Amino acid sequence: MIKTITAARLTALATTAKSAARLRTNLNLHDSPDAPVQRLFVSTEPETYIRPHRHPRANKWELFVVLRGEIDLLIFSDSGKLLERINMSPTATQAVEIPAGTWHSYACKQPGTLALEVKEGPYIPTPEPDFAPWSPAEGSEESSAYLAWMRETLP
Repeated sequence: MIKTITAARLTALATTAKSAARLRTNLNLHDSPDAPVQRLFVSTEPETYIRPHRHPRANKWELFVVLRGEIDLLIFSDSGKLLERINMSPTATQAVEIPAGTWHSYACKQPGTLALEVKEGPYIPTPEPDFAPWSPAEGSEESSAYLAWMRETLP
């Protein structure tokens, strides 16, 4: 079956993200968490906190393509030092493939930012050891200050 995603559907996704508790949401194109290729649109808002994490399995690369808005991809060392900040937008770097095992996060810079993420499946929720131990947990009191640091610190 052909799947079509209209501009109106993606705009509605952005509207949903604005009112979501985590200020982000996604639209899965794959049929199940067990699908061999995970394909999803992700809409984020500037105040969302995506805790730095990694995908250590060798097959867990991640392709991230920005379609609307602006976001910074942040790459960290094992000790939490910011190594690289890649500004992503439709007019800057539009796509990045992140190798497995790379500590990374995103800092959204514009409302209604929309990206397409593709990665090998199946979906496995990120276990605690794969969240950066030097970063605060999502929803913690410290996460707002850490997000502000992520948005402004340069490598």
